[in-house]
Amino acid sequence: MREAWHLAPHQKITPGFAEKLCFTATATGSYEEAAQVASKWTQSMDDSTLHALVQRTGARAEGQAQSRYEHLPEERLPQRSPSELGVLMVDGCLMRYRGPGWGKKKTKKERVEWHELKLGVFYRHEESAHTKGGRGLLIDKIVVNWQDQAMELGRRLHWEALREGLGRARKVLYLGDGAEWVWNLKKDRWKGAMELLDFYHGSEHAWNLGHALHGEQQPALSQWVEPLRHQLRHGQEQRALRQIAQLKKRRGEPGKVIRREQNYFKTHAGRMNYQGIAKRGWPIGSGAVESACRQKQCRFKRCGQFWTKAGLRNLCALDEARRNRHWDELWSPN
Repeated sequence: MREAWHLAPHQKITPGFAEKLCFTATATGSYEEAAQVASKWTQSMDDSTLHALVQRTGARAEGQAQSRYEHLPEERLPQRSPSELGVLMVDGCLMRYRGPGWGKKKTKKERVEWHELKLGVFYRHEESAHTKGGRGLLIDKIVVNWQDQAMELGRRLHWEALREGLGRARKVLYLGDGAEWVWNLKKDRWKGAMELLDFYHGSEHAWNLGHALHGEQQPALSQWVEPLRHQLRHGQEQRALRQIAQLKKRRGEPGKVIRREQNYFKTHAGRMNYQGIAKRGWPIGSGAVESACRQKQCRFKRCGQFWTKAGLRNLCALDEARRNRHWDELWSPN
């Protein structure tokens, strides 16, 4: 009977039962919540047992991922026509970690540390659509995350994107915010891709300039910023960039902000072809990856959640296996 149920020595939970529990853990907001849901369709389940199961399975999922990335992927649906456009988006969000002083009554070390979780999204432009109300949505996408170096995120995202058809996409568009690591990653992995600074992120910096020039004074603030945003969005970015570059120097904090933002727009001057991209029906904002960040935060940044590096990585690996169609590999008896 143990052989028929694929039970290893000392194993008490069958793979089928373990799969249901792990799926529940990735689809709910906490181990406690997952245990409560599981208790509705099975015997009483405590969150510590579920946590141990998820950590073991997540470690296996991460091991399988590392093995996959050592070899070139086969495209998942090679019968599909080549994509008109493959879209890559990258961003990051902060997570709470247990620091070296965690659990100690008296310590000079930090009890809580903040670390960036880096995320990448890929989708074929054909998979994008809109609701009746005009809200954008994606029928299908892959989401990859990594806790450490950006280059490792790039390796994983590139592999998953190739599996979804990146290699046959006629054009590739790469979107990101102003973070330096975002564009270093693009240069390392996707040199031939078109670059576009997320429009809404660029708009925030235009508002920063406006506040440095006019403070909170209305309507002068809006009258300066809105025409600038309009120029950036509608094919007059060179005119807007000249206007920003020609701003006079100022003293004090406003002067520091102006110099910083002038450097920002100079750095990203070649990544602002918003009108040309929008005319093709392509995205000018990185909402898909920002949505992925939000989903991660809703799961991993709730009240009372403080992670160890391994604990977060294992649960992320399990969640990623579910979202990116690697789930069945975890439960194969071989």
